Amino acid sequence: MNPERLKTRIRSQAMRLMTSEAFLRSSRRRARLRRRLSGEAQAVHYFHQVDDPYSHLAVQKLDALKVAYGLPFKVHLVSGPAAAFQGSSEHFEAWALKDARSVAADYGVTFDAAALPQPVGVDQANDRLEAHLDTADFAAQAFAVGEALWSGALQAADSSGMGQEAVRRGDALRERLGHYLGGMFYFDGEWFWGIDRIRLLEARLLAEGLGGGEPCVPEPVPTDTSGLDASHIVLEYFPSLRSPYTAVGHQRVLDLIARSGVTVKLRPVMPMMMRGVPAPRPKQRYILTDAAREARAHGVPFGRVVDPFGEPVKRAFALFPGAVALDAGMAFVTAYLSAAWAEAIDISTEAGLRQVAANAGLDWSDLQAASRDADWSALLDDNLNAMLDAGLWGVPSFRVTGGTDGDAYACWGQDRIWRVENEIAKRAQREVIAP
Repeated sequence: MNPERLKTRIRSQAMRLMTSEAFLRSSRRRARLRRRLSGEAQAVHYFHQVDDPYSHLAVQKLDALKVAYGLPFKVHLVSGPAAAFQGSSEHFEAWALKDARSVAADYGVTFDAAALPQPVGVDQANDRLEAHLDTADFAAQAFAVGEALWSGALQAADSSGMGQEAVRRGDALRERLGHYLGGMFYFDGEWFWGIDRIRLLEARLLAEGLGGGEPCVPEPVPTDTSGLDASHIVLEYFPSLRSPYTAVGHQRVLDLIARSGVTVKLRPVMPMMMRGVPAPRPKQRYILTDAAREARAHGVPFGRVVDPFGEPVKRAFALFPGAVALDAGMAFVTAYLSAAWAEAIDISTEAGLRQVAANAGLDWSDLQAASRDADWSALLDDNLNAMLDAGLWGVPSFRVTGGTDGDAYACWGQDRIWRVENEIAKRAQREVIAP
């Protein structure tokens, strides 16, 4: 076996393990045992970053969670992630502001800030909240302080240093437990990011026999675009063949396209790590385990992985223009994602690629001939530049244009497919009916 294939096999085996339910159960057991041996009581830990838009959204749900589940929620102050964890530090903060504003109302919370707060305001906010970390009114205080911080109302004053010390403690605990972001919830071996993952935290708590009734923070339900003629609306879809989140959300994208009749422009891009976007190990681990949970939550086959990193994915992309020429670009992407993430088809070999082609309804000889003279790397570069111009860097990404709004709407993440559907409905002048 050549070294490239051996690396693929080893990496794929590790990814299969990390995306398995057995790994999740083991992580929970180990964390529960460590907690009990240390004498700590069962609790949810919440890591609040005062200058993080997603923390400001999440903390508005904290009191409801405490009432619903009747167990301690221990609060910690933390700083923002290091640049290596941001994906694109150039776009990260502007995107977070825009995205938080875009989804706040759908989650029943508020956020309307247009700019990041000044560092002096951040220090003051942490100083004020440090005194409330162990009080019942932390959420109310965090919201009030956050509103003042984001509006620029916090005036310059000498810092007591207490807030900074609390942040150092929070950062140390967060790192020890294995994470890097603000707005995070942690419960016995599992991390849940922000308001988007509270539904999974609630599912875990309910499964543990804690609380009852309906979830406090379900995912927003989009406007149903079934039967809507949205052919005058353009949806640019930026997937990547090595993205677990693309694989998890892809079928929902296909379903949305079929429901709404939106015009689709398929624009695949090179995987982030293959274009120099860093992903430290804690981030890679969280992405894989989180994607696996999302797949299970949405009933998506996932986890029988053959990782196409490096040359394998380049060989697949070299075939993509041919698939497009044969009117099967989306079918090829669909078949490849399923092969690499759910069917354990060895896409690092020609036999595996032949199987992908067959599953996409393509003749292998025809596909090769149609791809022979295509400049696939220029095509992917053009797609990437379009995505970056929209202020995005991760996948899957989406850009919606046309209809009643002259400006483009762009977002990224399989978490935002519901938001994309709302945007299509709005631009097609269909009345949005609240769920």
